Amino acid sequence: MVESGRCPSLGDLSRRIETPPQDIEASLRRLEENHGLLLHPHECSVWMVHPFAASPTNTWVQNERCGWWAPCMWCALGVAVLVGGRVIIHARIGGEADAVQIPVDDGHPELEDMCTHFPLPLRNVWDNVHHYCAMLLPFREERQIDEWALRYGLPRGEAVPITQAAALARQWYSNHADRDYRKWTPTEAQAIFANVGLTGEFWELDR
Repeated sequence: MVESGRCPSLGDLSRRIETPPQDIEASLRRLEENHGLLLHPHECSVWMVHPFAASPTNTWVQNERCGWWAPCMWCALGVAVLVGGRVIIHARIGGEADAVQIPVDDGHPELEDMCTHFPLPLRNVWDNVHHYCAMLLPFREERQIDEWALRYGLPRGEAVPITQAAALARQWYSNHADRDYRKWTPTEAQAIFANVGLTGEFWELDR
């Protein structure tokens, strides 16, 4: 994903690591059970592997070499961390008509007067991860989130300054492409939230 923006198929993975397709499928399904990735509902094909989406979304991350779909703004900032260098995040304010381009340099956004909307507590992400990611959007100011949530009858969660969301992405995703990557434990994840100043009941995980 980092190298090409394209998610390898089951057959691609089988050939690359010289492993039978049925073993690859079993591994992918184990990863899905542990929320390491998300497969399509009716086939063993990767749909989402955070911070990347394998199908088109409203959030696009572009550098001079390649481009990537991201499920949400947190993920887009995570893509920026993993690919490094300078990228542009293309998104829409509140998922509506107002298009925005956010330059990011080595994980640090240059537009600092924006915020990101975390719609529900993180412990609820996997109740419906697609819906959650679809609501984790950029806004120009916090007041817009109040109006947006009221207009659509959607949850009003926490407004997080984009610089703070980027700090979270830098800590959360920094090692996701490492060969020895392992998923954060709940205790480690909770510590990351605290390290970037995200504390309180909203950010408490189910341990």
